[in-house]
Amino acid sequence: MKIAMMVRGYLQTPRPLDMIYAPLDLAEHIAKGLTERGHQVTYFGPQGTQIPGVKVETLDVRPLVHDQKEFAAMTGDTEKLMHYIPELWDKRFAANMFERAQRGEFDMLHFHHPEVAMDLAAAYPDVPVAYTLHDPIYQFYRDVFDLYKSKNQHFISISENQRRDAPDLQFCATVYNGVDPTRFAFSDEHEDYLLFAGRITPQKGVKEAIEVAKQANRRLFIIGPIADTHQEYFNQYVKPHLNDKILYLGFMEQEQLVRYYQKAAALLMPIQWEEPFGLNMVEAMACGTPVIALRRGSVPEVIEHGKTGFVCDHVQDMVEAVGKLSQISARDCRKHVEQNFAVKNMVSGYERAFRAIIKHDIASLPPVKKVGKQLRSLPSKLRSLKK
Repeated sequence: MKIAMMVRGYLQTPRPLDMIYAPLDLAEHIAKGLTERGHQVTYFGPQGTQIPGVKVETLDVRPLVHDQKEFAAMTGDTEKLMHYIPELWDKRFAANMFERAQRGEFDMLHFHHPEVAMDLAAAYPDVPVAYTLHDPIYQFYRDVFDLYKSKNQHFISISENQRRDAPDLQFCATVYNGVDPTRFAFSDEHEDYLLFAGRITPQKGVKEAIEVAKQANRRLFIIGPIADTHQEYFNQYVKPHLNDKILYLGFMEQEQLVRYYQKAAALLMPIQWEEPFGLNMVEAMACGTPVIALRRGSVPEVIEHGKTGFVCDHVQDMVEAVGKLSQISARDCRKHVEQNFAVKNMVSGYERAFRAIIKHDIASLPPVKKVGKQLRSLPSKLRSLKK
């Protein structure tokens, strides 16, 4: 297959080390994996973009941002946004990709942000296009999808739950995100602290993680960046609780974070939104660390309840789950990731989906393999009776 793909026209790949931007990491894995399998992948990104073994085209475009500080400044600059500056950088690449696909240079195009290409896709109905959805399907997304609907556009969800707000969208596959297990060294020796790893936002549930740790009488290490827009949240709900047991360790790059994954008793995920996937769950389990999470978003699909962690209905459930961590095998957590969420699984999922799109044979794709146990939400007392 001849595949062209891109994430952003203004941000180079690999991502800057001080940023969290999962689509760039995943796109890098997909491009490299498909290339290693003999497919012709052309990856588009601004100057500085490079993926070992993968053909890269920069179109001599300079990046608009080089680090998290510049990214935050750009996304907070209403003047730039009102004049569509980041969008115009994206469109420079997307237009080039469509023109060349129309000439037969590429069999299909793959984008990680649908808004980059939907208007062009509708104008090039003979060019097959796939979009990976990394966000919940907000109402404004649905409006845009309806506005630019065409038969050549196909959507790839990263969990089954992600589809619930737009079940009629032209989905072709669900492909779970993957990690490279070799980057997350396994450990079966854990300390007593609990870990929260992620952006410091209300949606991620940092406040609730502190509540769990306090009620369970455990230490809690909090690791993640604070955006300017969420500084007040941190000041109000996190900072007053910091002491010798509740510690905020700041942002850490992946290599540093792995050491905390390896030794944590559990990763806490008291998410307050419909998390489309949640790579940190997989990263922790790859290190042998169980995950205790609320039943939102992809959680029941990613965690095998009672074997690689616990799927809970409220904070008190999570507190009780902390007391059951001895039931979880670190090796089961690692095996779960190797079998279901390794990069090779993700690349295979995209390979099947792309082949079906090119052949106009979406119906041939196998149904999604449900990974976690899809437990019904039951009150704690009823669940204990059911056991």
